[in-house]
Amino acid sequence: MTPDPREKPPHDVGVGPHPEPWPDDEHFDRELLAEGDRRNVVDRYRYWSMDAIIADLDTRRHPFHVAIENWQHDFNIGTVVRAANAFLAAEVHIVGKKRWNRRGAMVTDRYQHVRHHPTVEAFRAWADAEAITLIGIDNLPGSTPLEGDPLPERCVLVFGQEGPGLSDEMRPALDQCRSIAQFGSTRSINAGVAAGIAMHSWIVEHIS
Repeated sequence: MTPDPREKPPHDVGVGPHPEPWPDDEHFDRELLAEGDRRNVVDRYRYWSMDAIIADLDTRRHPFHVAIENWQHDFNIGTVVRAANAFLAAEVHIVGKKRWNRRGAMVTDRYQHVRHHPTVEAFRAWADAEAITLIGIDNLPGSTPLEGDPLPERCVLVFGQEGPGLSDEMRPALDQCRSIAQFGSTRSINAGVAAGIAMHSWIVEHIS
C-alpha cells in the first residue's frame, strides 16, 4: 500500500528536537522545536512556523504565474503546484472545477498561493485587470518554440488537461502559445513535466 504523502513522515526524515536553549526569534515554532521538524523543507526553514515560511517566500516570489485547466480532475495539478513551489511562482491558477487532487503536491500547496477561476472568461478578466500576458504551453499548429524569444517577465504559463491539452475555450483567450521541442514518437508530454520545463526556462532567462 502506498503511504499517504500528507501523513507525518518517518522519524528519519528531517531533524529531531532542537537542543536547548531554544532560539527565541518569532519565526520559530515552539512545538517543532520541542518535537522535531520532519517536514520536507529546506534547512533554512527548519523549525519555522508555516506562516513564517510563507511570509518569507512572499518577499522573494518571482513575477511569473502558472495556470492549469481542471475540467476532469486532472491528477497532474498537484505536480504542477509542487513545481511552482520549487521555482517560487507568484501564484498557481486553477481554471475550471475548484476541487483538485492534492496528493501530487506533497503538501507544498500549504506554502504556495493558489487562486481559483470558475471559467476561462473569469481567468481572462483577471489577466486583463493585472495587465499580465497569458502564454499557453502546447504543441498546437502555429505555436512558436519555447526556446525562441524570451518569455515576458510578467506572464502566466498556461497548461491544459492531460491528453487533450488546452481547451477550445482557452486557446482564443491566450496572448500567445509556445511549444516544447520533442524528438520521440508521442504527440505530447505529461502536463506536470511540461510545466516544470517551462518554469525552468523562465528561471534561466530571468534569474540565472
